Amino acid sequence: MNQSALLQYCMAKPGAEQSDRNQWQASQVKVGEVMFAMVLDLDGRPALAVKSSPEQAESLREKHPEIVPCEHLNKAHWNAVFLDGKLPDSQFYTLIDGSYQLALEGLSDQVRQELRA
Repeated sequence: MNQSALLQYCMAKPGAEQSDRNQWQASQVKVGEVMFAMVLDLDGRPALAVKSSPEQAESLREKHPEIVPCEHLNKAHWNAVFLDGKLPDSQFYTLIDGSYQLALEGLSDQVRQELRA
């Protein structure tokens, strides 16, 4: 998995918008002003930051050494997933999909309706 492929997958989501976070040297992907993914380098390693429930975040960290708390974001909800680990590509897509769904839930009904149109 590489950063370009992940950004392309994220940007295919309805309403997705990309912006750069220069202080972190990262690309954020948001829907309706709510971030659902961030592609960045952590300690010189390419990574993807995604949101999940605190329970799922902890469970993922216990099962996969390439998943760690994200240093720039709320560590209870946000994981950084190193791209150079052994996680299969399908798991990255599943994590992005879940994070996108959480972002949608945080939007107003009106914004969600507009995204469906």
